[in-house]
Amino acid sequence: MGVAYPSTRSSISLALALTLLTAGVLTLTGAVTVVRVPEIAAEVEGVIQLPAPSLTGEVSVEEAIASRRSIRSYAHAPLTLQELSQLLWAAQGITDPVRGFRSAPSAGATYPLTVFAAVSEGGVLGLEPGIYEYLPELHGLRLVRRGDFSEEFAEAALGQAWVREAPVCLVIAADYSRTTRVYGERGVRYVHMEAGHVGENIYLQATAMGLGTVAVGAFHDDEVAEILQAGLSPLYIFPVGRVAP
Repeated sequence: MGVAYPSTRSSISLALALTLLTAGVLTLTGAVTVVRVPEIAAEVEGVIQLPAPSLTGEVSVEEAIASRRSIRSYAHAPLTLQELSQLLWAAQGITDPVRGFRSAPSAGATYPLTVFAAVSEGGVLGLEPGIYEYLPELHGLRLVRRGDFSEEFAEAALGQAWVREAPVCLVIAADYSRTTRVYGERGVRYVHMEAGHVGENIYLQATAMGLGTVAVGAFHDDEVAEILQAGLSPLYIFPVGRVAP
């Protein structure tokens, strides 16, 4: 099956962006969206504000690299909202509020990737089961679909049990056109590189927090895309959970 290149899609919906611009929360400078008041997410209808991420930790980068492993067995225990917040920030969070730069590098700052959190029943304390889109500009979540889709994701991923058993799966999906409209067909390569950058951030952040994850690339693209219902091309699934004893 060939790679599908969906039409251009912003990480924030047009309606939400207009709301934020009207409220004076966002300003546009060229191609960069500048976040002026991240905390406003709590006041935007339909957006769940995440706890602020920590910018310091007890585990060094070197220790995280040395300890990183692919973990496929998880304890039957939920993550906290703070832990989910930290993982999403590491994946795609804003690290420069003025210029809108994120935690992972992107060719030309085109940012073609969207990260979804698929939360199972009881998977995250304080969150109902469902598929959530991470909104980096707001460090918040938008509920895309209600329900526990862990079984559907596992079936789409060729029956891999760890996809079913994880309390949360982070799904990385791409809008190729955001990058190919700038770099042409070579932009496809850049999108895949960026997915790797994001994936390693997830790995190292999970390791630093004492959590386990594994990069899953074996799945039926069309089936995962159908579950997400976002018009994007899925590239990665990262089941995340507490390491089983």
